[in-house]
Amino acid sequence: MSHGAGLVRTTCSSGGGGPGAGAGQPGARPSEGLLDPVYPRTYSALLKVAQMVTLLIAFICVRSSVWVSYSAYSYFEVVTICNLIMILAFYLVHLFRLYRLLTCISWPLSELLHYLIGTLLLLIASIVAASKSYSQSGLVAGAIFGFVATFLCLASIWMSYKISCVTQSGDAAV
Repeated sequence: MSHGAGLVRTTCSSGGGGPGAGAGQPGARPSEGLLDPVYPRTYSALLKVAQMVTLLIAFICVRSSVWVSYSAYSYFEVVTICNLIMILAFYLVHLFRLYRLLTCISWPLSELLHYLIGTLLLLIASIVAASKSYSQSGLVAGAIFGFVATFLCLASIWMSYKISCVTQSGDAAV
């Protein structure tokens, strides 16, 4: 019996960076200890650090500027700090291998949901901040760094959760 084309998740590697980066991959030896010495050098970790830095710069730019619209920039601040804290939490979960201890949580799914919701909120906050900046340099810089952080979050989603359409063929009788 032949099945049609389906959507299949091919990789879900939010914690690993390449071959041999994780203990569950072929050829990788399990490392002992609490701290993962390989994780900070992976693409995923470097991308998280870049996201945290751009979010912090965006927050500082908006916080140190004179606001024109209180509600727009307070929303921007809340979104940037919440995203920063959540990305830091996921970074620490992978760095200290807490995903091994807290197995009741689906870490890849929770990270995917965070990135989807957080990226959407960050995009909205950056658009609102850019539209309400009125050519004040600090507010414009904050909005630009917000857009850069949005792009980095999209890159993280793309790199961690690659999805491809494959045709499934099965000649086995049912």
